[in-house]
Amino acid sequence: MFLRALLAFLLLPGLAAFVAPPLLVRLDPWRGVPIAAGWCVIVLGTLLLLWCVRDFYLSGKGTLAPWDPPKKLVVIGLYRLVRNPMYVGVLTLVAGWALLHASPLLTSYTVLLAIGFHLRVIRYEEPWLAEQFGDDWQRYRTHVGRWWPRSSP
Repeated sequence: MFLRALLAFLLLPGLAAFVAPPLLVRLDPWRGVPIAAGWCVIVLGTLLLLWCVRDFYLSGKGTLAPWDPPKKLVVIGLYRLVRNPMYVGVLTLVAGWALLHASPLLTSYTVLLAIGFHLRVIRYEEPWLAEQFGDDWQRYRTHVGRWWPRSSP
C-alpha cells in the first residue's frame, strides 16, 4: 500500500506542484526578481501536503488517488480544520513557486488550479463522499468548512 500511496503522490500533486511550476517559469517572459520568501511558502505547502497524505494513508487506509481512495472518512489532523487541506497544501506550494519567481504566469496557474480544484470538489468529490460515507459525511461537512476553518463548530 505504501508504494501505491507514493505513486499517487508523485503522479497527482507531484505533477501539479513540482513539475508544472518550473516548466511554466521557463515560459514566462515577465518574471521579476526572485523573492526568497517563496521558499518558505513552498516548504509550508509541502509540509501541509505530506501531513494530509500521511493521514489518508494511516487513518483512511488509502491514498489520494481516485483509483485507491481512503476506506474511512479522514477527520483527523488538518481535516479537523478544513475539508480539503490537501488541495490547500498544493495551492500554497504552487503560490510559493509564483512568489519565488515573481511570475505572473505562475500566479495565473495558481488561480486556475484553485478554480479547477473547487469545481472538482463540488461536482465530483463531495457527491462521492456523501454516497460513500452517508451520515458521517453529512455531520462532518456541517461542522468543517470546505476551504476555510469555521469560527465555531
